[in-house]
Amino acid sequence: MQVSQFDVVVMGAGASGIAAAITAAEEGLSVALVDRAPMPGGELIGGLDILGSANGEGEWVVRGILTRLLERLDALGGYVGLFFDWRTMWGVCFDPELMKLVLVDELRSARVQLRLSTLATDVVLQGSGRIDALVVHSGRHPELLRARTFIDASGDGWLSDRAGARMIEADGAAGFQPVSLTFRMSGVDFPELLEFIKTNPDDLIVAENPFITASKQEAAANIASSGVPFVAIGSQHENSRLHAAIQDGRMFPTTAFYMWPTSRQKSEVGLNVTRISDVDGTDMAAVSGALQTLTQQVLQARTFLTETIPGFSRSSISALAARVGVRETKRIVGVDELTTDDVLSARKRKDGVARGSHHIDIHGKGTYQLRKYIPNGGSYDIPMGALIPAGMENLVVAGRCLSSSREANGSARVMGSCLAMGEAAGVMAALSVQRSVSDVQSLAAEDVRIELARRGALVGDDVA
Repeated sequence: MQVSQFDVVVMGAGASGIAAAITAAEEGLSVALVDRAPMPGGELIGGLDILGSANGEGEWVVRGILTRLLERLDALGGYVGLFFDWRTMWGVCFDPELMKLVLVDELRSARVQLRLSTLATDVVLQGSGRIDALVVHSGRHPELLRARTFIDASGDGWLSDRAGARMIEADGAAGFQPVSLTFRMSGVDFPELLEFIKTNPDDLIVAENPFITASKQEAAANIASSGVPFVAIGSQHENSRLHAAIQDGRMFPTTAFYMWPTSRQKSEVGLNVTRISDVDGTDMAAVSGALQTLTQQVLQARTFLTETIPGFSRSSISALAARVGVRETKRIVGVDELTTDDVLSARKRKDGVARGSHHIDIHGKGTYQLRKYIPNGGSYDIPMGALIPAGMENLVVAGRCLSSSREANGSARVMGSCLAMGEAAGVMAALSVQRSVSDVQSLAAEDVRIELARRGALVGDDVA
């Protein structure tokens, strides 16, 4: 078996893992980034917009690495902008194809060593609570990746679970939020679609959050005036086209067509509408089986758009996400926990190392979706202890496997918060190595916050 030594090994190359790996490497450490996919990025390159980066007032609550990625995208013509859906949230919209180029180059510049198309198979422990190495296999040979500190950005908490950390599964009763397959359509007539949005507020989900004072008609007009379709075409109103299509059997039951612009040049939008509930995202046989139904839903959704929604008649499918999107599986039991009350009270705290601003968002079967809003469009802090598995000495987590209640997880799981958690985890790992700290729990949150602020991340009371 080949043996390699690093300061930090990061498992998972999604939003949180990329941020963690780049941060740790920029802090002067040797870093390996492991992912079973052939391209780094996860949902950052799957076509989704980045939610949770700005609060309801449109103020940035996530900066640092995110800012740099968007600046580089903008230089390539791939940054579309930050837009409000006049429902509750702001989304960062961009071209995911150009994001691929940016991410690979950022990892190259930071000198992160990539282990892509590589499967983690086991963990080697140094007694209880301390990891010695991660065993991986590229298909050619097994490799032992030794490190002083490990970061679990797997989404599912695989590394934490395998190392013996205590875990919570989904809602505790074997229920899972739906899995989805996002897709993109190009050749959309933006002006025609925006005119439809302006004149048909009953087809939309708008003015839903109590802090929005605009009427539904005013909200629809505001979306149209933005020049891009960042909107939810919903099924809630009985007079809506989507509600009628579901009743007639022309569409599968779903909450909405969540839509965002991915490219002005290509007149392209991303779409999140497909859903199959209660699929265990850690069961690859179940996820593989869901793919066949999800692709059929994509075709049904395309037909609905081209035949029913103005602006789509001459459009076509331009891309599918490279993998099925999973909203929840497992999360750690941490030294601390992000609670539902933390989110709904917009709690700020001295040990906060990342920010969240997305509403509590729990999808369910059919058209069901639970949405609870942060008062006055505010944001909350994610405590450092929520990124540290209880009983583990040299392991940090980042992303949706953080220690949290199920409802709080429904807010913090989006990419804006994941990027912020990843940068925080990278700093935590770096400080633990640089200071020869045996237990990451002994780090002072204030020291982590100071380094994050130096890097341009937003901590404390700052917004931008």
